[in-house]
Amino acid sequence: MSILQAIEKHITLSKEEGNYFLSLLQPHVLKQGEFIEKTGKITEDFIYVKSGCLMTYYTNDQAQEHVIQFAMPNWWTGDLNSFTKQVISAYSTRALADSEVLLIKKKDLDGLFERFPVFEKYFRIIFQNSLITHQNRIVQNIAATAEERYLDFQKKYPSLEQYVPLKYIASYLGITPEFLSKIRRRLMER
Repeated sequence: MSILQAIEKHITLSKEEGNYFLSLLQPHVLKQGEFIEKTGKITEDFIYVKSGCLMTYYTNDQAQEHVIQFAMPNWWTGDLNSFTKQVISAYSTRALADSEVLLIKKKDLDGLFERFPVFEKYFRIIFQNSLITHQNRIVQNIAATAEERYLDFQKKYPSLEQYVPLKYIASYLGITPEFLSKIRRRLMER
């Protein structure tokens, strides 16, 4: 699915609007393990994943990585706070598989909103959906068992385990890799 097809699930674009939007995007190829965004730097680009898989995470003072989000094809990702406010990022984002992304600069996105306000509606919908997902994840982390969280993860992201080492899935779920292995073993025995 092309980026315009993904966008047109939410809004209708004229040919001029679509072409102008495409002219603002910068294609970029990432090798597995390569960073697109790093803690301590300002996030310059909002990132659209065409193919592959990206992981955004926070690293604490003990150098432990806490996974915030995985981004699959047709998803937008990046440190929204850093991108929007142009402040230092608290997160890093790197490719978990060879990936192709499209980048848009903040000034270009702001200009797009001014020139074609229909894109404000699209990004509002995307941001609302993201907020709902994050709120649901917080409630799930508070209220669900680790096994329930893992089963929900498998249902929501059926192809993700092919890209993602178990230690990162465990981090995303808020459990240790050893505990995740026990859960997986117990589920296979059923």
